[in-house]
Amino acid sequence: MATGLVKSPIIDPRHARFRMAIRESRIHRRGVYALEPIPPRRKVIEYTGERISRRETKRRGQGSVTYLFTLDAYWTIDGAVGGSGAEIINHSCDPNLYACILKGHILYMSKRAIAPGEELTVDYRFSDKIRAVACRCGALRCRGTINLKECR
Repeated sequence: MATGLVKSPIIDPRHARFRMAIRESRIHRRGVYALEPIPPRRKVIEYTGERISRRETKRRGQGSVTYLFTLDAYWTIDGAVGGSGAEIINHSCDPNLYACILKGHILYMSKRAIAPGEELTVDYRFSDKIRAVACRCGALRCRGTINLKECR
């Protein structure tokens, strides 16, 4: 079973709608970069991987680095197993992508026009109920953590 880093991540062209590459990132380890202009409001890539239960999610979520994306109340997608490359997309508090869950698929859509060479980012929106994870996105309005701020 998968835990830890994706050894040799690639962008799977079956799930990507634009040319992208994985490179070193100033945000965290590696990131995904646009190789061509991406217009706003377009599907960019689908987040794929192994579909796992809540129980398995808890077990795999114990690692220091995970590629887990909650699909619904029961299923999680583990991008470390059969991922499309979307699992390498880093967090930003001011992202250029957003996640859209549609008919059991997790789609990353462009929020705005994205220039070639720009790193693709999405707001991970970690719960405020779990341990805070420091954010290193560098955005002007960085909230300081990947976690959402507590709602009052």
